[in-house]
Amino acid sequence: MSGRRRPALAALGVASVLCVYFLSGHLEYPLGLSWSHLARSEPRLHGNRTSPAPSAATPRGPAPAGTPPAPADVAATRGGVGAGPGEAPFVGDAYAGEDVPPQTDCPDGIRNRIPESEFAGLFLKDVPVLQWSKHATADEYRRLGPYAGANGWGGLTFQTLADALAALNGSANAAVLDDWEGRAGSSRCIRCAVVGNGGILRDSKKGEEIDRHHYVFRTNGAILAGFEEDVGVRTTHYSFSTNTLINSMRSYASAGYRGPPRSQETRYVFLPDHDRDYLMVKAAARRTLVEGGRERGKDPTAYFGKDVTAAKLKMYHPDFVRYLRNRFLPSQTLKTKHKNIYRPSTGAVMLLAALHACDRVSAYGFMTPQYKKYSDHYYDDKYRPVGFFVNHDLMLEMKLWQRLHRAGLIALYMRS
Repeated sequence: MSGRRRPALAALGVASVLCVYFLSGHLEYPLGLSWSHLARSEPRLHGNRTSPAPSAATPRGPAPAGTPPAPADVAATRGGVGAGPGEAPFVGDAYAGEDVPPQTDCPDGIRNRIPESEFAGLFLKDVPVLQWSKHATADEYRRLGPYAGANGWGGLTFQTLADALAALNGSANAAVLDDWEGRAGSSRCIRCAVVGNGGILRDSKKGEEIDRHHYVFRTNGAILAGFEEDVGVRTTHYSFSTNTLINSMRSYASAGYRGPPRSQETRYVFLPDHDRDYLMVKAAARRTLVEGGRERGKDPTAYFGKDVTAAKLKMYHPDFVRYLRNRFLPSQTLKTKHKNIYRPSTGAVMLLAALHACDRVSAYGFMTPQYKKYSDHYYDDKYRPVGFFVNHDLMLEMKLWQRLHRAGLIALYMRS
């Protein structure tokens, strides 16, 4: 009996290690359905109107370089501005607001259609999509300190935050579509293609259609060489976290992935999950080696090319990621012990960022109800089923894409 137990225990040990590995952020897949009480028709405007979140729209001067706020100050925000009645402290359905005028007067753009859609009560047109130098203030650090991972600045030292955001101090770092004036021509509407890596794109022949958009967004293991006819060749925005970038380079190397797309028009949009993202963006902007963390001593140009500059770098604001989680993708995972590692997938953040920045959005390569008919990725050499991990909720995301498509807010590529 004991001889038979040893192999079984060994297998169990290996399975446990693999489980921890995937849950720590290996790739991007989920479990869960929805958390309906957050998706209410009467939203708290950036939280509670009686105690609004500090506005990031008013510059408060350079970030102080001294000691960060005491832990007691950070803890005091729990249950205050960041949490309304009946909310768990980690929810924080309260956000900064920025008064940024629209870049176009598109008559039938997404912002004009939102009020007549089922998303009218969820959509905040002035939530900050990106963070940059003006956001690194002591007040904001106190407010966002209680939230972990991509949802806030919890676990991030003030000095690391301030140093990173100080490197993102130009107008290009503050705007998702920073070069629209040079692209607009006679167009009154910004057209964006958001391209996932789903197997539905294989043999789709959608490449030219994708490339005809003003902007083309891609994420993670975006392999273009050899698949141009199906997925196109242009990339204006590449979304990733340092974790998903490194994992993509390991996992998809055999399929031909060598790193992010590189071109003169490509912008790199960090989704900051850990301090390693802030360390990497600072190094890339300053053209220095990464000074700490897992990538210590790495040269960012190995990922982004020799011509990378601060103007080509952007970083999602934690308020934006938490807002997407709370309002658009409130998974049942938030009720479990895994709540602190759950967030929308990088592709979901990218698609919803486009929804907030563009006038018309076409989505390709995202999961549809027929997902079992297609391999996980368009570049798979043989059929691989879609994987589901607890840190994301792909089924909930799939349902959201269907709702947005039916509402006319995105045009989702589907096959019959």
